[in-house]
Amino acid sequence: MAKLVRKLRLQYKVAYKVYLLDYLLSWLGGFMGIAILGLLNSLIFSSREVIMLIGSFGASAILLYGEFKSPLSQPRNLVGGHIVSALVGVTIALLPVSELWISAALAVSLALLIMKLTSTTHPPGGATALIAVIGGEKITSMGYWYVLFPVGTGAVILLIVAVLLYNISGLRKYPDKWF
Repeated sequence: MAKLVRKLRLQYKVAYKVYLLDYLLSWLGGFMGIAILGLLNSLIFSSREVIMLIGSFGASAILLYGEFKSPLSQPRNLVGGHIVSALVGVTIALLPVSELWISAALAVSLALLIMKLTSTTHPPGGATALIAVIGGEKITSMGYWYVLFPVGTGAVILLIVAVLLYNISGLRKYPDKWF
């Protein structure tokens, strides 16, 4: 019995170390991904503008670095979901709709529909579409540039961090599939 307990303790210690490394890798990915976006933002824009740090990237970081095996975290969904949603959001923002709540509802619901139709569902995309509508003058004045920068560029940066960090560390293999 004592031998079995020692064996279980050894397995527990090994499993604990693996989990600890996995947790630290998730933390490091989230930190690096958002930090790079923040640094890029501060180099390009004034300190009062946070164009690159759109809220939906925080949610993407949780999925990408915490649940990297999820189909919602794969490159097609990450990049495609954000771009599709940004396109929808900007298009809705440019329509002459008098009520903001109608534009907001249209942006999110149409982004969801088009993500489903294109197999690019990425839940933070709903926020990307919403931000295009309610993000304020700086965001709405960007028009379709919002799709490329910050959205497209930011999603690709988050993806590059994940690919490099996971595959160099050897602890994770990412992505499961590109498309």
